[in-house]
Amino acid sequence: MLNIVILAAGMGKRMQSDLPKVLHTLAGKPMLAQVIDSARQLSPDRIIVVVGHGADAVKKAFADQTDIEYALQQPQYGTGHAVQQALPLLVGGEQDSDTTIVLYGDVPLVQPATLKRLLQARADGMAVLTETLQDPTGYGRIVRNDSGQVQRIVEHKDATEQEHKICEVNTGILAAPTAKLKDWLGRINNNNAQGEYYLTDTIALSVQDNVPVNAAQPDANWETLGVNSRVQQAQLERAWQAEQAQRLLTQGVTLADPARFDLRGTLECGRDVFIDVGCVFEGHVTLADGVRVGPHCVLRNVTLGAGTQVEAFSHLEQATAAENVKIGPYARLRPGAELAADSHVGNFVELKKTKLGQGSKANHLSYLGDAVIGAQVNIGAGTITCNYDGVNKFKTIIEDGAFIGSDTQLVAPVTVGKGATLGAGTTLTKDAPANKLTLSRTRQTTVENWTRPAKKQD
Repeated sequence: MLNIVILAAGMGKRMQSDLPKVLHTLAGKPMLAQVIDSARQLSPDRIIVVVGHGADAVKKAFADQTDIEYALQQPQYGTGHAVQQALPLLVGGEQDSDTTIVLYGDVPLVQPATLKRLLQARADGMAVLTETLQDPTGYGRIVRNDSGQVQRIVEHKDATEQEHKICEVNTGILAAPTAKLKDWLGRINNNNAQGEYYLTDTIALSVQDNVPVNAAQPDANWETLGVNSRVQQAQLERAWQAEQAQRLLTQGVTLADPARFDLRGTLECGRDVFIDVGCVFEGHVTLADGVRVGPHCVLRNVTLGAGTQVEAFSHLEQATAAENVKIGPYARLRPGAELAADSHVGNFVELKKTKLGQGSKANHLSYLGDAVIGAQVNIGAGTITCNYDGVNKFKTIIEDGAFIGSDTQLVAPVTVGKGATLGAGTTLTKDAPANKLTLSRTRQTTVENWTRPAKKQD
């Protein structure tokens, strides 16, 4: 059986924040959520999060996730003490293959492939995740024997001159046999300068008990980087975004500037996709062949069909567009917006829970909410569907081929018939019949002999 224990009890003083450190975001999600997502890829029998500072806030943030157990570390006496709090919740231990992995809530980017490699390295002993650094100053060094097995971890301040030359360092992440880990954690002590119980002391106990200690390494050094300050958070964010940009470039996506690109979820792209600078992608976004996204756009849970173009400064959320749609600039598609092929949504047009039919156009300054709009419809500038009476929402239906004049208000529920025309300035409160002109404005008049008022003379 597999346990995964995630340490998330620290205060995070250097973050200078009331929010628990592990709830600060990286790539659009709390750091702890990133770790949990990676842990789930191993299909563990139990995930245990050790909480302390801000425990209630952490639990609240994951209240809907029923596969997480919590252990409280209060007060905090080190990493070994933290894992000790999780021991009563561990499952298994009867079999030598039963394993417990220890991760850290502020080391958010460790990848599932690395964790699987760590599990393989455990074999019939324990395994530690190490990293090789050009400058290992300040890190605990990995000391191996002649056969390559890990013997101990020596802290930088305690290392000899020869040990200082070792570039392989400890990341703190390990996998151990569950039963033996319980035993070792009962034998560690706090006889050190900090007066704390160190998880790394279990490695020396493993060697003492003739349990082999192996090592695995991550594919990239950013996987084991921790976050203790806003500076480190920003640096790790950029490292992750650079990795995502590189992956997309390798797949054939054109990024106008890979350094000005943010992915906070997943992005699937077809061939010949172009993404301009400053764009943000959140949730799950799919861009089909030939899609072009202009500068400074935000796309959240969006699907765009082949050949669709999104112009600058457009915001799209939970929306779909079929092939060859033109959106923006400065357009807003809210949840439930569905654009059929060859339709246009122009500048300062907002759609919410609206279907726009094939070839239909709303090019300027309009709000279309709770509407079903047919094919080849023209929506004039300044058109509004008045869908809300202060309590309830109502639907507007505009059938194929209708022409909606500028500055028109459609007071829902209302239907505009097929081929109907609404004159500019109309406030429509009743259904407009098909193939007829409907308008509601008063007849224009001119007042003769009228003069504009003038200022009184002093």
